[in-house]
Amino acid sequence: MADSSRIYLSSPHMSGREQLYINEAFDQNWIAPLGPNVDNFERELAAYTGVEDAAAVSSGTAAIHLALRLLGVEAGDAVFCSSLTFIASANPILYQGAEPVFIDSEPDTWNMSPDALERAFSEAEVLPKAVIVVNLYGQSAKMDEIMAICDRYGVPVVEDAAESLGAEYKGKKSGSFGKFGVFSFNGNKIITTSGGGMLVSNDVKALRKARFLATQARDPAPYYQHSEAGYNYRMSNLLAGVGRAQLEVLDDRVGARRSVFNRYVEAFGEAVGFDFMPEMNGTKHNRWLTTLTIDPEKAGFTPMQLIDRLAEYNIEARPVWKPLHLQPLFEGVKYYSHTQEHSVSDELFEKGVCLPSGSNMTEEQQERVISVIQEMLERVKVSE
Repeated sequence: MADSSRIYLSSPHMSGREQLYINEAFDQNWIAPLGPNVDNFERELAAYTGVEDAAAVSSGTAAIHLALRLLGVEAGDAVFCSSLTFIASANPILYQGAEPVFIDSEPDTWNMSPDALERAFSEAEVLPKAVIVVNLYGQSAKMDEIMAICDRYGVPVVEDAAESLGAEYKGKKSGSFGKFGVFSFNGNKIITTSGGGMLVSNDVKALRKARFLATQARDPAPYYQHSEAGYNYRMSNLLAGVGRAQLEVLDDRVGARRSVFNRYVEAFGEAVGFDFMPEMNGTKHNRWLTTLTIDPEKAGFTPMQLIDRLAEYNIEARPVWKPLHLQPLFEGVKYYSHTQEHSVSDELFEKGVCLPSGSNMTEEQQERVISVIQEMLERVKVSE
């Protein structure tokens, strides 16, 4: 192979301005947690997403946990949650001693099925305390339908937009629909603070309580007094500086990833057995990752065969998330499929592939990925 350098699935992409905010923090000695960068990052992210307030925290998982705590989720409560997602979407349910109920995806968005959600509500003996909706790989779920169902039952929505910052649904930014929205700035996300997250809401009072809980729930007293359990969940001032510089280039990063997606579609859009993750009308997919399904009977090879072949060329690709209802941790947990006869998330897991999608991929690097896949497709044609 001519070039053996590693091509990652989604590597960090710095803007070059991060050091300015970090140096400012050093110059002002704001090295301790919190500080001006945190305050400004919260204001800037809230303004970008069109919500009233935001609280910077240590991870997207922490943000979900705080949201559930603020919604009064307790031991024995039920929480409905998307099944086709990373486990961080559901782990906070367990932190609260609550019980997850998993909801299948639907084909148009790969996200929570309104039909399955409606059926879960209709069969629930006791209503859930919350519904966690995940916007998978940067595509918004059918928020109109989902919000209408949840509003009818009076159940609040936590919008897990960890993967969909910069995406839009009918002119509104992803993460701005639920009672709470959640973002992640993990190292592989569309923008990163190395590690971090954000909880957003139009309920300013609730976010004040979130900040209180995230700083060990220290009472306003001249000594250390605590009346309830809290957490060490706040983002540091240094990492918030990185986030501010990253946020400045977010729209550029979305554009770059959409261009990566378009080049893949141009190369394989007509390939038999290949189907790319759709972009629903009225939405803007941020294409955090380019994802597609491969039908082995039509394409002539399995998703894992493709992933393994790319690995031989030092190229990272992955299956889509293993649905949570199939995880050993959640064995026996209640699950509602899209239809009584068909589980969409099972099929997507069986056939789905995530291709390298970083905004800092060069066209030459993407050509390396494309050439390996084209070689596999050509081999199938020759053998037919």
